[in-house]
Amino acid sequence: MTLINYTINTKEKRKVYGIIGALLTLMVPFFLMFFNGDNHLETDQSLCPFKMVTGFPCPGCGITKSLVYFYEGDFYKSISYHVLGPFVIVFCIVTIVVLTMELITQKEYFNAVLYNKKLAYGLGFFLVVYHIIRLVFFIKNHSLDAILKESIWR
Repeated sequence: MTLINYTINTKEKRKVYGIIGALLTLMVPFFLMFFNGDNHLETDQSLCPFKMVTGFPCPGCGITKSLVYFYEGDFYKSISYHVLGPFVIVFCIVTIVVLTMELITQKEYFNAVLYNKKLAYGLGFFLVVYHIIRLVFFIKNHSLDAILKESIWR
C-alpha cells in the first residue's frame, strides 16, 4: 500500500497565506465600493486605532479609501487619499500571480527583489517622508477642535 503525503510545508503555507492576504486586500475595498452610494466613506469615522486615539492619521490611513476610489475610476481622488493606493493594487496582483506560479512550478522567483534590504529601507524612508508631509498638511488644514473631533476624545 502506497501512502501519498499531502502535507504542505512552511514555505508553501506562507505562499498560500500571502495569496489569501492579497485577495482580501483587493476584495474588501471592492465590496465597500458597492456600499458607497451616498459617499459615506468621506463622512464616516475612521476605524484606524491610531487615528481614533490621537486624531492624527497613521502612515496607512487612507489606503482603503484610495482603493475604493481607484475601483470607481476616480484616480485623482484615489491619489489624494493615499499616493500608494494604486501601487497596492498592482503589488497585490503581482503577488497573487507570482506566488501562484511558485506553488505550481515549485520554483522561487524575485527573491533577490523581495528580500532586498536596500529596497526595503528605500520604501520605508519614502513612507516616513510621505507621512511627515501628510502630517504637516493635516495640521495646517485642521484646527485642534477638528483634530479632536476625529478622535474618540471629542
